[in-house]
This record gives sequence, C-alpha cells and structure tokens, in this order.
Amino acid sequence: MKLAHALFIAALLATASNATSSFDGSRYLWYTKPTTEWEQGALPIGNGRLGGTVWGGANETLTINEDTIWSGPIQDRTPPNALATLPVARKLFLSGKITEGGQLVLREMTPAEKSERQFGYFGNLDLDFGHSGNLENYVRWLDTKQGNSGSSYAFDGVNFTREFVASYPAGVLAARFTSSEEGALNLKASFSRLANILVNVASTAGGVNSVTLMSSSGQPLDENPILFTGQARFVAPGAKFENDGSVLRITGATAIDLFFDAETNYRFASQDEWEAEIDRKLNAALTKGYSDLRDEALKDSSSLLGRASIDLGKSPRGLSALPTDERVAIARNNSSDVELSTLTWNLGRHMLVGASRNTEADIDMPANLQGIWNNKTTAAWGGKYTININTEMNYWSAGPTNLIETQEPLFDLMKVANPRGKAMAKAMYGCDGTMFHHNLDVWGDPGATDNYTSSTMWPMGAAWLVQHMVDHYHFTGDKTFLADVAYPFLIDVATFYECYTFEHEGYRITGPSLSPENTFVVPSNFSVAGRSEPMDIDIPMDNQLMHDVFSAIIEAADILGIDDTNQDLKKAKDFLPRIKPAQIGSKGQILEWRYEYKESAPSHRHLSPLYALHPGKEFSPLVNETLSEAAQVLLDRRRDAGSGSTGWSRTWMINMYARSFRGADAWEQVKGWFATFPTANLWNTDKGSTFQIDGNYGFTSGITEMLLQSHTGTVHILPALPGEAVPTGSAKGLVARGNFIIDVEWENGAFKRAGITSKTGGKLNLRVGNAESVLVDGDMYTVEIRTTEGQVLEITPA
Repeated sequence: MKLAHALFIAALLATASNATSSFDGSRYLWYTKPTTEWEQGALPIGNGRLGGTVWGGANETLTINEDTIWSGPIQDRTPPNALATLPVARKLFLSGKITEGGQLVLREMTPAEKSERQFGYFGNLDLDFGHSGNLENYVRWLDTKQGNSGSSYAFDGVNFTREFVASYPAGVLAARFTSSEEGALNLKASFSRLANILVNVASTAGGVNSVTLMSSSGQPLDENPILFTGQARFVAPGAKFENDGSVLRITGATAIDLFFDAETNYRFASQDEWEAEIDRKLNAALTKGYSDLRDEALKDSSSLLGRASIDLGKSPRGLSALPTDERVAIARNNSSDVELSTLTWNLGRHMLVGASRNTEADIDMPANLQGIWNNKTTAAWGGKYTININTEMNYWSAGPTNLIETQEPLFDLMKVANPRGKAMAKAMYGCDGTMFHHNLDVWGDPGATDNYTSSTMWPMGAAWLVQHMVDHYHFTGDKTFLADVAYPFLIDVATFYECYTFEHEGYRITGPSLSPENTFVVPSNFSVAGRSEPMDIDIPMDNQLMHDVFSAIIEAADILGIDDTNQDLKKAKDFLPRIKPAQIGSKGQILEWRYEYKESAPSHRHLSPLYALHPGKEFSPLVNETLSEAAQVLLDRRRDAGSGSTGWSRTWMINMYARSFRGADAWEQVKGWFATFPTANLWNTDKGSTFQIDGNYGFTSGITEMLLQSHTGTVHILPALPGEAVPTGSAKGLVARGNFIIDVEWENGAFKRAGITSKTGGKLNLRVGNAESVLVDGDMYTVEIRTTEGQVLEITPA
C-alpha cells in the first residue's frame, strides 16, 4: 500500500513539475493560482451525464451537474386561441399591417406560461483541507486529451496532490487526494446548494463514509417536481472518520479516494429505484478502486479524443509555455499564439465528449447552452436547447472531428419532443406532422417561448434539427439509421410544412414567422411605418430550411430504393420546386426578408439568411456561384457593421468565411474571438461575461472547416488555409462525409500531402485547395474514384 501510494504521488508530482516547465501548450490548460470565479477559471470534466467543475482552491469546490436536473415537471403550454388566430394574422401581414399582425400573434398564439423548464445544478461538494495562507509551488491543470483535471502544491512543508476524473464506463465522478507525509491529510466534506434542500447529511454507518444531498426543483410534491439525490463516498485507509450533522470529518489520512453519483426521478419511477442505482454504481466503483477506475476512464475518453488532432504550428517567443490565463490576456492584443488556437480546438472536443454521451439509459440529454456545466439553480438563458442556432452549433464539429456518436443524445431529445411536436402542430396549426419552435427543454417542450417578439414565433426548429440526422448518415453511411430514424423524422417534418405553408405569388410560404431575433424597419406603405418589427411572412431562412428538408427526402429515398410511386416521395418532389428561391437585393446581397426592408440592426449577431452558406450548402461556391457571391456580400456587410458581437456569432463567422474559401478572413474572426470573448479558462462567453458553450463548439468547427469540407459531396482538402498566420501544419483523423478519414499536411502555405482512408467504400470526388492538380497513388487525379472498404489513398501535389 505504501509503495503504491509513493509511486502515485511521484507520478502526480512529476506531472506538476513538468507543467510549470514544459506543459504542452496545445493540450493542457494550466494555472499557477486557484480561481475565485467559476466562470473565469473552473475546469470542466464530464462523462456525458454527470459534469463537474473543479475550482482548485486551497479548500476545494467541485460544482456538480446531472443532465436531468431541471426546474420542474412536464408542462402543456399549448395556446388555446392559436388555431383560430392563424388565418386572421396571415391576412394582416398580407395587407401590410405588420405591427398589428405581430401584436396579435404574441397575444393569441403564445402560451400563458412563457418559458419551458430550465436547467439547474446539483450543488457544490465543498472540501475543506484546512489549508490557508500561502500555497507553494501551486499548479492546477486540465488535460484535454484525457479528460482529467488536478492540482498540486506544498503547504507547511508537505506536498499535496488532487486529481479528478469523470468515468463514463463507471457512470461516476471520482477523485484522489494525497499527501507526501503519512497521516498529514485532513478533510471536512459537505454539500451546499442555494435552494430546495430536502436532506443534507453525513454518515459513517456500517463502515460506509458518505455525505448525501437530496433536493428538488421546488414545486410541492403533489405537483411532481424533479427530485434528485447525490452521494459522495470516501475511502481513506488508516484514517479516522466522524460525522457532524452534514459534515464528514476525515483525519490522519495519507490518501483519500472519493466517488460520487447522482440520480433523478426523470429516469426512475421512485426514490427507492434511483437511490438503489446510486448504491449500485458506488459499490461497483469502490470495488474497482480508484486506480483501476481512473485508468479505465482515461482509456475510454482518450479513445475518442485521440481519434483526431490538429497542429497549427508553434507559437513564437515561448508564449505556449505560459500559464493559460496569461496567454488569454496576451491574445486580446496579440494573435500570434497559434498553439492557443489548437488548445481551444482540443478543449471544444473535450467538452463535447464530456457533455454528450450515449449511455445505457433509454434517454440521454444532449449538450445545452452551457453544455452540462452550470453553477446556479437556474442557468443563464435557462440552459435550454435553443434550436434557432445554438444547439445545432454544439454539434457542427461532431462529424468532422471524428466524434459522430456524440450526436446520439440529440436524437434522443428529438425522439422525446416528436410526439409533443405532433400534438402542437395539430393544436396550433391544424396540421399533421411535427414542428418545434425555437427552444426545447428536458421534456421536449416544443411550444413558443418567452413572448419575445423577435424569436418566439418561429416554427422551424425541427427542420433545422433533422439535418443532423441526415448528416449522421452522410458521415457514417448507416442505412439502417437512415431508414429507421432519419427518413421517418424527415417525413414528419415535411408533412407539417406541406400543410402549414400557404400559396402566395406562386410559392408555398411560411408565416407568421421571423428571421431569428432580428428586426426590420416597417416601410412607409405598411403599418406601423418606421417601427422595428420582427414578424412577417415568406421568410428566406425558412425557405432555405424547407429546401434542405425536401431535398433530403428525395436523396434518402434514392439511397433506400424507395419507389417513385411512394406518396411521401411524390409529395416531396412536388413541393420542392414550389419553395421560393433566394432573392438578391440592390446591393448584391442575399435578402433577409421577403422585401428589401431597411435593417434595424445592420450588425446583428444572427446570420440566419446565410444558413444556406453554413451549415447548409445551397450558397456554396461549388454549388451556385451567383448565390455564393450574394451571400458573401451580406456576410461582409454584417462584418463591417460590427457583427460577431457574441462569442457564438463570431465563431459562426469563422465557419461562414471558411465555407466561402476565404481563409484569411476566417482567421480574422479567430483573432476577433480571442480579442473579446474567452475567459481565463477558455470558455466562450455571450458578450465577454456570461458562459455560453456554443461558441467553444463553433470554434472547433470553424478551424476544422478551414482544413476540410465535404458538405457538397466533394471531399475538399485545405479549402481555406489562412496563409501567413498558419503557414505550416497538419491534421489527422478528420472525417469527410462518405466516411473518409483524412490526414493532411501543408507547408509554407501550400498543400504537401494527404492520406485518405475509405471506411465503408464508395465514390470519392476530390478537390485540393483552389482545385490544384494532384496525384492519387502516383496517378493524375481527373475523375471520381470508386473506393473499396478499407482502401488507403496517398494524395500528393502533381
């Protein structure tokens, strides 16, 4: 026991020593002082269901989340007057009474209960080690390639270490605390929470040393609140354990191991059941022991995080050797720390794996606005699944960076929401099929949310989300998934729009709807002239989304061999040409509304009318040069007016410019993000203050889009290199649609080589850079290649 302990301490201290001198600046976040602010320095770990943020103070705090702890039970938020109001509202918009139509919609077509349920937190596990004053040789760290976090320091001449892991295989959080001197480790452990505590107790009964917290979402028990219990168990051979109400005291330890689980009544019918599940998981974790559980956890996370990597080159002047908070501060005014961009790319993948995993549960929750990490009873913006951009952005990098299975919890949520979307479609719009408005919660509530004029009435959420199912097929080639999951959901979505849309000027149009969260100035021939309003009919983004839905049905039917006489297929083929095409305005720009209204906010953060540039493909330079140019005109106008005012908006612009093959402009947006939005722990923020995770995921996607694109059916290698900013680099393990694994290198701004592995066989259409001539296995590439499963191709300059 003593030998094993000594070896473990030696390993952790070696890690800490290396950290202060040669920490890999592309892999580790690390610091030489604790954080005093959760949003500015806590380090995230997660196993998909449980999340923890490690503060790293002398007296440690672990803020804990479980993905089904939300603010209350299921709700029915169907507005009773919506169906009768719909034709009246449409007549008002058609007659130019924009303001009156919008006010009627908000008054009669939105629910009395304005908000869905909101994401909360479990609470804090407070760990008082009795260390105060100066800590010597302090360092704390997060390994983005393995998923663990820890700290080390000296106090009163004794070295102390801590390590935290989130185990996906075991379904628990775990930690080990050590001291270099035998018996020098003491600890007082307790839970704290801001509200609704039902039980908070420490126990040493039966040799099980634990602290337990039970809480709720706050409603009376007869209103079926969300109830949850969490327990932390401690093992410390040779130490003394005492309980003092809610505090567990441990004295005279040399090493302490901690194991934690929390469960809720979202997945279990009774308290006996969810507490039995806690008992099962913690018993198994204790039996396995910390060392084996840790090794198993890190092997699991590394197996995902190690699939892909990028190297954007080396930072100058030793920047990458500085602590992360210092690097972030420098990056506000100095963009040369390219390894910080690589680190941020790695962090995005770490947080996707940490927040979105498919478990043995029937339903898993996807990453929300905060991923899975939140330190309040109500998260910022309710921590909801905001599906007019944010939730989708969370998953843009899943396929290209070789983490495609992290999308599966998103499909679980869609499965939960679908029957409720069907009921809402019928009650509000008199239509079959399914629809969601712009947010979902843990219950899949698809109702209109917030009574917020410029976002509430947007019945297009399902049309956007279903594209992730389509993309899942494109990345995996899984025809069973396409047939059993994606295609039926596409039909449900299409069925709604076939009914909901109405004839106008030769097209099937939507309305009342809006361009998410933006407004226009009502023109003089409409009323009320001069007011800023969001709602109208015939919204171009809606048309782009419907185009992708019906195009996907036709493509899927062809892949699945569905006969042309199939009624769903016939309807799709009939509907597609009746969707209004994109319109171009007087300045050469894609139009955002049905007319060229004056913009209320030319610098607006949402880039909704450019959905077909990214994540769609209709505005790609490889698909339609005219529309691509018009899209870039609008994109440049937004940029020049100051768009990108939130972190997620700025990272969307990285993706947009990459899709436009403008690498230098994409990199300017990378620099712009670092100048304003990341916290000291590299978390994305809304406007430089409040954590919102979508921008982290969007950053990882944007960098990847500069190196590889495949959305048009062509595997496009190095479509948007940033030039002098990143002259030399490489990427490994990226994935192109068609299930091709891509390794690529470039040098002095030019393509050097690539390797392509065909995982499932199929057609390969290839493009490198600006349509450079290349050799495939030594032969000039001229036409599409039909690959076989497992085939490896070597691509070199001609």
